[in-house]
Amino acid sequence: MNEMFHEIMEIPEKAFDFAANSQSFVLPENVPYLGMGSSYFAPLAFKMMGKNIFPEIASEYFNYQVKGKYHDAVILSQSGYSSEALWCSTLFEKYIAITNSVDSPLSKAHNVSEVVSILAGHESFSSSKTYINTLLALFKGFGMNMEQALNLLKRKFSSYAEKGQMMANEVHSLIAQSNIHGIYIIGSGPNIATAFEASLILSESTKMCFNGMPMAQYDHGPKETAANSIVINIVAKGKSYERSQKLNVMLLNAGAHVFTVEEPEIDEHFSIIHNMIPFNFLAYHLAQKLNISDTFVIGGKVTEVD
Repeated sequence: MNEMFHEIMEIPEKAFDFAANSQSFVLPENVPYLGMGSSYFAPLAFKMMGKNIFPEIASEYFNYQVKGKYHDAVILSQSGYSSEALWCSTLFEKYIAITNSVDSPLSKAHNVSEVVSILAGHESFSSSKTYINTLLALFKGFGMNMEQALNLLKRKFSSYAEKGQMMANEVHSLIAQSNIHGIYIIGSGPNIATAFEASLILSESTKMCFNGMPMAQYDHGPKETAANSIVINIVAKGKSYERSQKLNVMLLNAGAHVFTVEEPEIDEHFSIIHNMIPFNFLAYHLAQKLNISDTFVIGGKVTEVD
């Protein structure tokens, strides 16, 4: 698991590598953005920023959506080998590939119009560097200046590490001492993607069930499970900020154990970079405390479907 920690610690370096060395490119609107897992969550964040794009789960798009509606697409796969992304690559006259592997099948198909390398380097464990650099690729492709966000990431990275370790200590203590029957990670707007991604990497790393969902959706029913549950609320200064604060008070009064993740020094759009980092460290330290040695046991890091 030390390699997992090393990968997380490389996040700032690889983020700056992408900013300095990635090619110039422009990403289109009014087309599908197709991916699985982390590669689906990343464009979902930008839809919540108001970008006119259509994030879709690649498997469901391939199996259930009307074929031939769009001639172009953007297909995201950090490995470039995910089966569902490759299925979707056959549906379009041309597509842009966003990937960490420029030599993968997704990058080499005859109908690829452009390959955007996220330049995250090798990654064996849950998506950490690759998720952040995928977000950076989308910020760059939509012409959004990342300089302030990257400088803040570098300056406060150690505090995010401390926050993640602190949460790991407290969550582990609660799990060991209490009858915890649910763990939720909730967020609003662009940070809905953060909640989904955090629940994914935590479930993979700890073998426990973390539930990621929109904060408002949690407020529409799952809050009834608040007593003896853990809720990690990802907040940012946006339209849902006051509601999230009121919900925290309600949950505490109902017997939930509430944690908050927030980066107040950046606007809501860019907070998806910084709010993600504590969860990487939470996943690592909690897995260590639970004596989990392998991230991928039932399947591999890359999902390939026969």
